[in-house]
Amino acid sequence: MTEMIPVPNSQNNSNPAIKVVPALPDAQTVTQVKHYTDRLFSFRCTRPASMRFRSGEFVMIGLMGDPHPETSKVKPLLRAYSIASPNWDEELEFYSIKVQDGPLTSRLQHIEVGQEIILRPKPVGTLVHDALLPGKRLWLFATGTGFAPFASLLREPQTYEDYEEIIITHTCREIGELTYGHDLIKGLEMDELLNEVIGDGFWKKIKYYPTTTREPSQIIGRITDLLRSGQAFTDLGVPVLSPESDRAMICGNMAFNLELKAMLEGYGLVEGANSNPQHYVVEKAFLD
Repeated sequence: MTEMIPVPNSQNNSNPAIKVVPALPDAQTVTQVKHYTDRLFSFRCTRPASMRFRSGEFVMIGLMGDPHPETSKVKPLLRAYSIASPNWDEELEFYSIKVQDGPLTSRLQHIEVGQEIILRPKPVGTLVHDALLPGKRLWLFATGTGFAPFASLLREPQTYEDYEEIIITHTCREIGELTYGHDLIKGLEMDELLNEVIGDGFWKKIKYYPTTTREPSQIIGRITDLLRSGQAFTDLGVPVLSPESDRAMICGNMAFNLELKAMLEGYGLVEGANSNPQHYVVEKAFLD
């Protein structure tokens, strides 16, 4: 698993961006924080004892907003975040971008261990195994922090019970933005618990395909272009996608989602849902 480095509490209040959440029924305490780049960070927090979720789902999290200029009332500022930790984890993990002028992330990026966030423990989402028909190969397509729900699914035993092969593609602008996913996947090899529970060497079922679009790397290009040209299939040593054997999950920015949806349907795959399992699903609530 990704090593998380605790960030010590600040000894002063010089950073006005930090806003401590008052004690609320939905408040959870931050336990670990790790910054990857000037745009990406992850954090862990306590998990409500009664909270249950399926790996791949998301919840609403946030902080208290500023007082209303007229009424002085303070309301929660919430956004949908995929849960990056698996459903058996005692804590909750999240992977986030930093938007300097973003209503929430401009503040959330400054959280420290011991502070509280608001978490509404009502998980929902489409990136779950129940929304897919049985298949041979599972494709996980991500851009940026869209890797988060797949971080959960890659540590979910059912993923390896249901599929013979798992392909995770992750497209980012720069190499540093691939660090979270790379570290997590490498960590699976040394995770004694998962190797014992799922089976020794379970991680050998994974084919990791990271690409960059702005900085030179081993594989350069958007995954949609690499699929369209056939290079991705050649690099991975797998046949072209087909509804008979392939299942897919998509989590990225809106343009990426729409383009990939059209491509998958061109291969004959049909979009599914919790109430109607099919060949692929798309996460519609994604912050990037």
